[in-house]
Amino acid sequence: MSTDQSETPKGLRVDDAVAAEFDKATAYKLTDEDIERARLLIGHNTANRYQELNSVASPDAIRNWALGVGDDNPLYTEENGYGAGSRWGSQIAHATQVGHIKTPMLGDPMPDEVKKATKSVFRGIHVFVSGGSWEWFRPMYPGDRIFTYSGEESLQVKQSEFANRSVVKVRRDVAMNQHGDVVGIYRILSILTERDTARKKGKYAEIEPATYTDEDYERIDAIYAQEQPRGADKRWWDDVNAGDQFDPMVKGPLTVTEQIAFHAGGYGFVPYGLRAGRVGYQNRKRIAPFYVKNAQGIWDVAQRLHWDSEWAKAIGNPMAYDYGVQRQCWFWHYLSDWAGDDAIVLKMDDSIRKFNYMGDTTFLSGEVVDKRVEPNGQTVVDVRMRMVNQRDTETAYGNATIALPSKDRGLPIYPSVPDEIRQEAAKMYARHNELSAKKRR
Repeated sequence: MSTDQSETPKGLRVDDAVAAEFDKATAYKLTDEDIERARLLIGHNTANRYQELNSVASPDAIRNWALGVGDDNPLYTEENGYGAGSRWGSQIAHATQVGHIKTPMLGDPMPDEVKKATKSVFRGIHVFVSGGSWEWFRPMYPGDRIFTYSGEESLQVKQSEFANRSVVKVRRDVAMNQHGDVVGIYRILSILTERDTARKKGKYAEIEPATYTDEDYERIDAIYAQEQPRGADKRWWDDVNAGDQFDPMVKGPLTVTEQIAFHAGGYGFVPYGLRAGRVGYQNRKRIAPFYVKNAQGIWDVAQRLHWDSEWAKAIGNPMAYDYGVQRQCWFWHYLSDWAGDDAIVLKMDDSIRKFNYMGDTTFLSGEVVDKRVEPNGQTVVDVRMRMVNQRDTETAYGNATIALPSKDRGLPIYPSVPDEIRQEAAKMYARHNELSAKKRR
């Protein structure tokens, strides 16, 4: 079987038999009807019923998440070691992990009329994370069980350089622990595009795979060699000034091994599912558009564009690429290394601007842009960060506010949860407990 690839840029062409399968998988369109149906979801909070790879922040889960993003800080990796002597009294989790530990939460369903009207909305449309924002209100400790409820906050239609028309939507996740205490709020900005349109447009078709000389690796290894967590060495707010530069950090070159390590840390198993054997078959029957045949005629997940370059070409990229969430974790790792273990990252936002392809190296830089004393006495700094690849292209940027220890005021503390969120979370958690009790009877 063959297919016409005359409209496909040369750098995105694949074997004709494979292209025929890709044509089937990329035939779905971004319709006005779907866009209007999706708007019906805005403002409705529902309990998250997914179960991630890890539903409890066990010491192993905390360690593996940190190692999966390349962070060897003993505060995150040691179960009964360094953390016990820290201000936290224990190992704690990499704060980005809060969004990716999930225990199924019970709650009232979406209203029937909304559920019916939005069934299969955006079916077969490609989705990628393009940024987000975080607010944190307490650390996640070993043994914490995380429940999440979510709701769509906004939806916009925009013109995209990558795939003409696109949909930009923001979902808010509120994560709480087994006591009903809100741990963090995570807003995820996602871009939805037509797979076929992006391929035909071929914006990135001419990008060549990265290659490296010994001299290139000397530069990379020199940065790795000087990296280390600040740890117990306090970074005093008093000694920090606007304009201060962070030491550099590097990530990569990106390999399939890096992707495996990130998945092993606990990311990427919901909502669609990476499954094996009979469970994989059941998943394929449940969500058929998530599966696309490869060159051998074998069904495999669409998510494989993060390690399978042939499939990545089907949606307009010359190679497989990373997850946007990975780079969010890298930003947080950078902040943690700089600020030290007594500091608190209060909030962080980021924007993923370009793809990070297999073989690409990411160089991080940062600077302090402001310092101040908040009305509540917290001594904080605002910082700005950038990610640039080996082509000297900016691929992402981010901002954060960090509370640092002060020589006059002592250690920083986490902020209070806003009243509206605390009341909303209390209601959701009470309903979960009520339904759980009924289920046990």
